[in-house]
Amino acid sequence: MQNTRRLLDIMAQLRHPETGCPWDLQQDFASLIPYTLEEAYEVAEAAERGDSEELREELGDLLLQVVFHSRIAEERGLFDFESVADAIAAKLVRRHPHVFGEADFATDEERHQFWEDSKRIEREEKGKARPDESVLGQIPRELPALMTAQKLQKRAARHGFDWPDIDQVFDKLHEELDELKAAHAARDEDNMREELGDLLFVIANLARHMDVDAEACLRGCNAKFIRRFGHIERRVAEHGKTLTDHSLEELDAYWNEARRMDKAARNAASPAGRGDRDG
Repeated sequence: MQNTRRLLDIMAQLRHPETGCPWDLQQDFASLIPYTLEEAYEVAEAAERGDSEELREELGDLLLQVVFHSRIAEERGLFDFESVADAIAAKLVRRHPHVFGEADFATDEERHQFWEDSKRIEREEKGKARPDESVLGQIPRELPALMTAQKLQKRAARHGFDWPDIDQVFDKLHEELDELKAAHAARDEDNMREELGDLLFVIANLARHMDVDAEACLRGCNAKFIRRFGHIERRVAEHGKTLTDHSLEELDAYWNEARRMDKAARNAASPAGRGDRDG
């Protein structure tokens, strides 16, 4: 606990009204939101890359946000870091009676249902749940849109509102794509936006049926695009030119070089004889 105490003392000094840092003193709960979200995403990125050293550093940055919020709350007489730690510890024990108690869940579904029931009961005890509240009401709207879509669909499916198999999701995907094409052909901008949203929502549902994280898939695709476009920029620089000096066909040839490099790297990392598909 020595390092934790040191961190809390440092934050207290940064927030000292006379000798603290002017920037730190200016912050409040609302102003810290962008930093908290950014740090959470950077933790996710480091974890996905498997970079343990960077993950350790990013977790520290995220912990700083917890300490920062807790310090502001303590100054306002609301709560402190110790009460935050105590609350989450108590919640973990309460929601894991099969580990810390005598409960015995026969299936993962029973365990998950207990978790959901516990969350509902906790909300009711705190007066945050209404009798007429939607089953979708507990999902934060501040999450990224793809993540929110999957959570909405998962919650609805848990109550019986879902396609029974993935083939019907593929059918819906084609249906929404055709509707988007029709809206585009009609130059109906409002309808195009709506149909594009419907298409993205179905794609998120498709990811859920495949048991993959749509948000993580898109982050991976973004990283791949950045990597391949970086190859294009390096090849362009080798010729002493700029991107606009090259034709689309030339740039596309560099892109295909990057694709082949990615495929070779994947094959090298795959088990012998497994091979890989181009992407």
